[in-house]
Amino acid sequence: MDKRITCKLIDRIRENKPLIHNITNIVVANFTANGLLALGAKPVMASAPEEVAEMTKAANALILNMGTLNSEHLKAMLISGRAANEHQIPVVLDPVGVGATLFRTESARQLLQEIKVNFIRGNAAEIANLVGQAWEIRGVEAGKTSGNVVDLAILAAEKLQVTVVITGKEDVITNGTTTYKVYNGHPLLTKVTGSGCLLSAVTGAFASVESDSLQAAVAALTTYGIAAETAAVKTAELGPGSFQIEFINQLALISPTQIEQYSQFERL
Repeated sequence: MDKRITCKLIDRIRENKPLIHNITNIVVANFTANGLLALGAKPVMASAPEEVAEMTKAANALILNMGTLNSEHLKAMLISGRAANEHQIPVVLDPVGVGATLFRTESARQLLQEIKVNFIRGNAAEIANLVGQAWEIRGVEAGKTSGNVVDLAILAAEKLQVTVVITGKEDVITNGTTTYKVYNGHPLLTKVTGSGCLLSAVTGAFASVESDSLQAAVAALTTYGIAAETAAVKTAELGPGSFQIEFINQLALISPTQIEQYSQFERL
């Protein structure tokens, strides 16, 4: 994949201002909305079952985030997912905490059975639990394991027929046939609640302007990672609060020159 593709996709987002419909959790809604706005997209956070189908039809991508899942949210996600499928709108599933409780795990599997999901973005434990693999999870955080993340991602992509994005120290993206690793990012992202949730929404923004799922995901993760790296440098020794604010700034300010200079990814 050519780094210049990412530059073109960012330009498309900034020019087209795609509407990204998020059925997300109460912890991250504000951060997600501000991050999408900074990137150049437009967020909407409708979650009432009575209106989500109509809202989804007007959107360019749909994000289903299970962070503070309840029965009404699940109902809304199913309705929205069907509307997105009907109108060929890309769907990103963020299976937050899957494996931590039976309700979350069964709900995620129901979503995957009843709607066509284009991307799943999660940590290794969440993805593993979706496909019945043993992987420790505590709350919504992945535990330690000696498992092979690349093999897990490929297995999940093949079994679920989606593009899988597993984020961690190194990010893995695969459709089951072609696999990439992305090396951009910074440890401070783990100190900001909702950084993974925003990444799922950003992936949706890129998917709204690029039909090739691998190109969209690689572009999203490299852009996100470079913004984090730059923010970390600018807020060195100031702590995660300052980093979070500067990270939003850098999503807005990231340039083609930065992308071409600092993108780090490879096809395996």
